Amino acid sequence: MPEKTTIAMWSGPRNISTALMYSFDNRNDCHASDEPLYANFLLSTKTPHPGSEEVISSHESDYEKVISHITGPIPGGKKIWYQKHMSHHVPEGSNLSWLNGFTNCFLIRNPQEVLLSLSKVTKEIDLSLTGLPQQIRILDHVTENLKIDPPILDSRDILNNPRAAINALCDSIGIKFSEDMLSWKPGPRECDGIWAKYWYEAVRASSGFEPFQRKTGLLNEKFEEILELAIPLYQELSERRIRI
Repeated sequence: MPEKTTIAMWSGPRNISTALMYSFDNRNDCHASDEPLYANFLLSTKTPHPGSEEVISSHESDYEKVISHITGPIPGGKKIWYQKHMSHHVPEGSNLSWLNGFTNCFLIRNPQEVLLSLSKVTKEIDLSLTGLPQQIRILDHVTENLKIDPPILDSRDILNNPRAAINALCDSIGIKFSEDMLSWKPGPRECDGIWAKYWYEAVRASSGFEPFQRKTGLLNEKFEEILELAIPLYQELSERRIRI
């Protein structure tokens, strides 16, 4: 196990990314951070998410200051810093060299499931807000510049077999698996962003990874068009995922 490691988990929305953050936060040797670039994203894009003004006023919104912080020393003297990131929070066309010191990982989910979940929270959605194009961009940067194939996990694989999936992730990044990663106490966590009250109702009620259940429902025409564009991107990532 490396002496210290900073994990950047690149996800899209509604990918069980918060549950995975809780999993790592439950380790004694880990500090977890929740979407550190979110306030900057909201400020710069004017995306009308619930509570956006509160997020911007309560969290650091200066992009360079955030990057300086998250590439710095691990807080609290911990050995692991787990950073939950939404891939679309990284500005389009921006320099990605600051990723080079991270252990970069990727979390994906079938976009039909993502869009069905998102449609219950917001109607403001386009392909970029699924995070899939940005995941491809970040993955290309990591493979081309760091000459590694980073781990990619599918949320369905985690839910179907949490122990095997989390074990495989830990093995792939050189840290020891902990039983503490499979369950946690329900309720708010210190790592939660201030936006948790709008987005985290289900995960805050959980005590571990819930068994996979296929989402059902119909997407409107706009969401169906996004889905058609998203599927090839998801398939490209899925073909390279860790097989459980």
